[in-house]
Amino acid sequence: MQKNSKIFVAGHKGLVGSAITRHLEKEGYNNLLLRTHAELDLLDQKAVSEFFAKEKPEYVILAAARVGGIMAHVERPAQFGYQNIQIQNNVINSSYLNGVKKLLFLGSNCIYPKITPQPIKEEYLMTGTLEKTNEAYAIAKISGIMLCRAYNKEYGTNYVSVMPANLYGPNDNFDLVSSHVFPAMIRKFHDAKMRGDKTITLWGTGIAMREFLHADDLAAACVYIMNSENGDDLINIGSGVDLTIKELAETMKRIIGFEGDIVWDTSKPDGTPRKLLDITRLNKLGFKQFIGLEDGIKSTYKWYIESLEK
Repeated sequence: MQKNSKIFVAGHKGLVGSAITRHLEKEGYNNLLLRTHAELDLLDQKAVSEFFAKEKPEYVILAAARVGGIMAHVERPAQFGYQNIQIQNNVINSSYLNGVKKLLFLGSNCIYPKITPQPIKEEYLMTGTLEKTNEAYAIAKISGIMLCRAYNKEYGTNYVSVMPANLYGPNDNFDLVSSHVFPAMIRKFHDAKMRGDKTITLWGTGIAMREFLHADDLAAACVYIMNSENGDDLINIGSGVDLTIKELAETMKRIIGFEGDIVWDTSKPDGTPRKLLDITRLNKLGFKQFIGLEDGIKSTYKWYIESLEK
């Protein structure tokens, strides 16, 4: 990509999209196409088609998606399935019809089977049963990967899908109903600290293991891949290190300063037992940039506190 290339970042207001936009601007890219949901509804096929025909982006980073935590997935599977498939179909097809040079599709590590060898290699896709709590979302993301592959095969396009580890960072969703585990914990510990609570209740047993990746690291990797001659159409992006949810909770408790006890509600699901990504393909491309978890928690918590003051 050239510094003046027309680059459409779909979903630039979200956790991933905002991080990618920040990184592109930091690197001197000066011709970004950015549209809010109010300006361009990606669920609207006609609107998306007209946008592409008018603006003719050269590169597309598809970071727009309906996302959420376990509770949101369990309660609204139809929305996660329909909306993600619709967004993907509209953007990918319009990219093809308007000659986009390269497209990067953001997926999720939940595409992989619930029980699979660790660390998870890209070729493990569709080799086993998915985790039931986010099955609709996972299938939607898998369909996006397969659509990119199909366009590459049939039309000779250059579309690559990347699967990130569990993400966190500025502009995350801290709503307790729809958020992922990382931001939900930050809010719960902060609220409990401010109220002076003696205990805090967290979901599951705490034994499930997760790999966490700062959104800024993901953004840097995505731009790196967009500028690389990668031969693979599916690439994992992770830190290469995981920990238990209990270890994450204890670390957050210490950093945030909550002095009470943690109670685990074992009636609630843990989700997939472990999701550690194999990042061999990413390493072979030469990308290496990772923010440590402690520093990441501190900076994200600082951002959250500042957001409350606005």
